[in-house]
Amino acid sequence: MAVTTGRIHSWDLSTGVDGPGTRFVLLLGGCPLRCLYCANPDTWHMRDGREAPVEEVMAEIERYRAFVTTAGGGVSITDGEPLLHPAFTAAVLRRCKELGLHTALDTSGFLGGRATDALLADTDLLLLDIKSFSSETYRSLTGGELTPTLDFAARLDRLGVRVWIRYVLVPGWTDDRQAVEGLAHFVAGLGNVDRVDVLPFHKLGASKYEALRIPFPLSDNPVPEPALTERVREQFREQGLTAY
Repeated sequence: MAVTTGRIHSWDLSTGVDGPGTRFVLLLGGCPLRCLYCANPDTWHMRDGREAPVEEVMAEIERYRAFVTTAGGGVSITDGEPLLHPAFTAAVLRRCKELGLHTALDTSGFLGGRATDALLADTDLLLLDIKSFSSETYRSLTGGELTPTLDFAARLDRLGVRVWIRYVLVPGWTDDRQAVEGLAHFVAGLGNVDRVDVLPFHKLGASKYEALRIPFPLSDNPVPEPALTERVREQFREQGLTAY
């Protein structure tokens, strides 16, 4: 039988960030987008990581199985883009489900077409990053197109996959009231969204850009004021959504 491998950047434990409870977080290397606010430029390329078989990853997960289960958590697969490694991601999710672990997948949805129905059936929670509801802004902000993500969101709804929406709030980029209103209306029309996380833009990844000797595009961009963050959250709440 062929050995399924993926490009592993790293793994870590987190609480309250990558899904419910304490999570074993598996970070993969490679991403098709180049978000101007990206905090992890060290995961952009397929070379940003090492080739590892599913068995090695599962052995590491097994070490933390009792701990994350007791803490109400599970396993999350994230950075850069897990769906660049669909077979590997699917295999890890399947094995985690066989162990009785809660599974979460963090994706932009840009490569949603690569996710099989079987992969999604093994995903208890999908963290869907919708970067902007303006096609023009999305393109300028990420270098990609918005439509694949919206199509993927609709497909997740049809399949009944539970979703948390993630929306990074960047002043001057993703704070347009009309665009937020459009996204809130779209998300409210889905029947599978449990919550919306409005994530204030930060510059914690600036040192990584410096270490890689590449410019941080939004180094001079302000971070959002608390009042702006609350305004955007309230726009989602006005559509009947739970927003944090």
